[in-house]
Amino acid sequence: MAILTFLISLAGATMFLLFAVRMVRTGIERSYGASFQRLLTGTGSQLHAGGVGVGLALILQSSAAVTLLVTGFASGGYLAFPTGLAIVLGGDLGSALIIQILSFDLDWLVPVLLALGGYLFVKTEGKKTRQAGRILMGVAFILISLRFLREAMDPIRDSAFLPAVAGYLARDYITAFLVGAGLAFVMHSSVAAILMCVTLVQIGAIPFEAGLSLVLGANFGSGFIPVWLSRGMSQSARRIPYANLGLRGSWALACLVMVNSGLGAGLLDRGLSGAAEGQMLVYVHLAFNGSLLLLALPLCARIEPLMRVLMAEPVAVETGLSGGRVSALESGVYGPPAQVLANLKRELLRMSELVETMFRPLADLYQTGDAAQIKSLQALDPEVDSCLSAIRAYVADIPSEGFAEGELKQAREMVEYAIRLETAGDVAARRLAVLAARLNKKNLRFSSEGWTEILHMHEAILANLRLASNVLISDDLESARLLNAEKTELKRMESDSRKRHLKRLQNNKRHSFDTSDIHLETLRALREFNSHVAAVSYPLLYKNGQLLETRLIEDLEAS
Repeated sequence: MAILTFLISLAGATMFLLFAVRMVRTGIERSYGASFQRLLTGTGSQLHAGGVGVGLALILQSSAAVTLLVTGFASGGYLAFPTGLAIVLGGDLGSALIIQILSFDLDWLVPVLLALGGYLFVKTEGKKTRQAGRILMGVAFILISLRFLREAMDPIRDSAFLPAVAGYLARDYITAFLVGAGLAFVMHSSVAAILMCVTLVQIGAIPFEAGLSLVLGANFGSGFIPVWLSRGMSQSARRIPYANLGLRGSWALACLVMVNSGLGAGLLDRGLSGAAEGQMLVYVHLAFNGSLLLLALPLCARIEPLMRVLMAEPVAVETGLSGGRVSALESGVYGPPAQVLANLKRELLRMSELVETMFRPLADLYQTGDAAQIKSLQALDPEVDSCLSAIRAYVADIPSEGFAEGELKQAREMVEYAIRLETAGDVAARRLAVLAARLNKKNLRFSSEGWTEILHMHEAILANLRLASNVLISDDLESARLLNAEKTELKRMESDSRKRHLKRLQNNKRHSFDTSDIHLETLRALREFNSHVAAVSYPLLYKNGQLLETRLIEDLEAS
């Protein structure tokens, strides 16, 4: 009975810990996620990139999240392999620093974090203040879950079961290493897995020797998480997580052999004899990741040729056929309703990708005014128009037989979203690109404050484009609510930027006077573009009663 109680308590504490870690990461991503691309792609030297990785891991509470961000940007060609690998290695060290912070006795801080975080999340309306409340409550939940984890060990600590398992792991360091690797992978969080190992050593549930092998194994297992999560990406993007796994695995195995030899054990005893065993484990974890970063940074560029050979891009098969991507729609060919709707979603995704391709370089074009790139961007607009024409014709010819009214309505809603995407493409090609050309033709520049405001809006819209694609694919209600909330947030950003711009005019700032018309037109165009993109959430929100048809008060009686 004690073992059953222990397993249930352990499972509950573990799930609570995972939830808390994810809660912190979600709050930070929703507040600042749109700025990560500029931060990642703006790195210079590999040493600087490693520092960026440390900072991002401290912010996101996860080295795996940093690796996935890097992999995504590498997939789009925005990040070189050496820089990306350096960021990932820095992220692992940042993750180790998180564990150092959370390993202190911070139980006194829990009620403070809960009170302040709860007030910010429940009683305030601003996006960033609410997410700050989410982050503070998430940190409090992490501390509470660690307390639960310690308490879960009480029923079994004095039984014969735990000492037997702990003794076996202390003797068989290979098994302990594999158990640690499996634990990190199953939990999908190296922070949570290593915090669990440190807690078990602190309360005496397992000896330090077993905890050491478990932590080294967890470091190895954490490398598998981004490898698994990036399995659908291109080979060029997956080279970074695979290279990280190879480096971490090699160094973890080398350290495992070293610390379990007489020499390694003696060094640990002399170097860390004054610290508590749980804190010793944290120091070892920090030393492992710090030494890996120092050793691997000079190798980042040298590893790339090897990874190109080991993970070469598949050779495209020449078919002799011309043309680009084939449309998912074939006029006159209709299968079951589910297949028809799936075809429409595929074509909408293609359309959304084209619109994103048009929108993404606009921030650079406002800086450079490259005429060739502007023409290339505008050349995509007719392709977006043809996608709309194909979707409209396909839905118009759907036979009514075999289709329920709800399915036909869903198809019509997709046409409406296609019209929105086509209009968004027009905004990008005929307004924003033209404004970028005009700005550079007149050799004007925004004020530093004004440009920062526009850049933040551009980054937020890019994040909303990705979120809109997720809503289209998954029909997830929570994502639809978030996308609609982000639309409101961007409207607020546009309003705040306009007010600050007018205040700069009152202060007689020359830059603001010269670029005033272009600045205000850009703000309006960005807001309109985002509104069209966010429209994908409306049908789902209406269907689930989450959105009102109108905000007007109807049927007012005369007083």
